[in-house]
Amino acid sequence: MAEAKRGDTVRVHYKGTLNDGKVFDSSEGTGPIEFTVGSGQLIPGFEAAVEGMKAGEARRITIPAEEAYGERSEERLLTIEKSQLPEDLEPAVGQQLQMSQGGQTFRVAIAEVADDAVVVDANHPLAGRDLTFELKLVDIV
Repeated sequence: MAEAKRGDTVRVHYKGTLNDGKVFDSSEGTGPIEFTVGSGQLIPGFEAAVEGMKAGEARRITIPAEEAYGERSEERLLTIEKSQLPEDLEPAVGQQLQMSQGGQTFRVAIAEVADDAVVVDANHPLAGRDLTFELKLVDIV
C-alpha cells in the first residue's frame, strides 16, 4: 500500500486539541481536509506528520509551537490611536478587527484599551501553543 509523500494530494480527517484537551478545530461534520503534502498549505508540523502514512492509518501527534504557528512575539503588539478606528466602534478587550497593511488583510484582537489608543495583538491566536492532532489519512488522491 502506498505511503503519502511530498507532492501527493491527500484527504485527512483531523481533530486538534490544546494541552488542556480543548478542541480548537476538527473536520468532524465538514469532511476531510484535502491538500498537497509539502505545498505549505498547512502548518509545517501537520504536513510532516502525514508524510509516510498509508490510507486508513490513524496517528496522534503533538506539534511544538515553532512547527505550528510560531512563538508569540511582543513585536506583533501594535498601538493604534482611537482616531484611526471607525467612529462607531466601541473598542473592547478581546474584540476582533481586520487590518490591512502592505496589501494584506489580517485579523487582530484588541489586547488593551486606553483613553486615546488601543493595543492590538497581531499574533495568531494559537501562536506559542503546542498543538495535538488526531489524524486519519482517508486516501491519497
